Amino acid sequence: MSAKGDMLYAWANDADILEKGECGGAVTTLLKYALESGMVDAVLAVQKGYDIYDATPVFITDPAEIIKTAGSLHCGTLLLPKLIKNWLGGANDMKIAVTVKGCDAKAMYELAKREQINLDNVIMIGLNCGGSVSPVSARKMIADKFETDPDTVVKEEIDKGQFIIETADGHKGISIDDLEEEGYGRRANCQRCKTKVPRQADLACGNWGVIGDKAGKATFVEVCSDKGAELLDAAVKAGALATEDPIPKGIVIRGKIENAMFKLADKYREKQFSELGESTDRLKFIMDETSKCIKCYQCIENCPICYCKECSTKKAHLVTPGQVPPPFMFHLIRYSHIADSCINCGQCEELCAMDIPNALFMHSLQTEMEKMFGFTPGVNMDLPILALVEEPAERDRLSATGSDQIFDIFK
Repeated sequence: MSAKGDMLYAWANDADILEKGECGGAVTTLLKYALESGMVDAVLAVQKGYDIYDATPVFITDPAEIIKTAGSLHCGTLLLPKLIKNWLGGANDMKIAVTVKGCDAKAMYELAKREQINLDNVIMIGLNCGGSVSPVSARKMIADKFETDPDTVVKEEIDKGQFIIETADGHKGISIDDLEEEGYGRRANCQRCKTKVPRQADLACGNWGVIGDKAGKATFVEVCSDKGAELLDAAVKAGALATEDPIPKGIVIRGKIENAMFKLADKYREKQFSELGESTDRLKFIMDETSKCIKCYQCIENCPICYCKECSTKKAHLVTPGQVPPPFMFHLIRYSHIADSCINCGQCEELCAMDIPNALFMHSLQTEMEKMFGFTPGVNMDLPILALVEEPAERDRLSATGSDQIFDIFK
């Protein structure tokens, strides 16, 4: 029987999944088994749309369709949790299995704190993530640096420090470090991210640490919860999944890769945050950049922390209606509401029509607050720092009941 903390190599017993899945197809197998066994009512995952640069969310209730989600898409920059909140009733009336990157997992927790998602009804299959590349940037990078027509690329991957493309003529890889030195490569928020193995999920899956004869043919799985152990054991017992103990050296290698990613993230944080300047210089920089805003609301609509039914940015006594660009108060409201809980998912920057580096501003604020108060968003169900309470005793009471005032104020 599996238990939290266990690590193993896993791969599909189904020949079709084994062929089409990534690293032995363990994730595809787990999703399919969860659905066909009745452990969940549906699966929310990502599949290739028009091409490899078009990652599309897909809601599946037929186990036979799970194979469509096999494989990885590093040029997909979706965040799935808010789809559960907005379109699937917060998983209150159905059980859902969902694939999550580190930022997805953190968003799940923050939305759950705000009573927008019922985690009891969700099985999270975590995917190790070294970062993703924006679709437009990926096309430009492949054309400029790989000297290849982006439309001829049939597969891409990030492995062993390289971004690798596959065409009919074969494979070609370039160092991620070299690409990013020239302004290509992963999204800026991914460069700063330190949640590479999403242990907030029920299972954390990836290829790091799979060595020997199983390299490229199996998935390294870390059990992160009792729920994850139950799914894993059931899939193995049903014959859907094969497993074996990991090679000890592989565990060490996995840890070294993760630690190297941590150090790289620290380097990028120092570089990117320092470029913002300090004190009034930083404020001026942020005000200048946000002055390009056309108030399209994409940053609010897609932020997993924004959940209010009545947004304060739409209140006339706070933000003058019809004014474009909006007054700086528009952005100050967002910063004050989100700063303590920003999970650095990058959606506010990725989807900004004016390319304002919103995620950089928000993440810089969040890390400063983390230093001051010790609160890290998205790692557990601890309440955010800026919960609307005034007395320590009241905060303790609200925490004990699991219902904080900030979560109910707009109902």
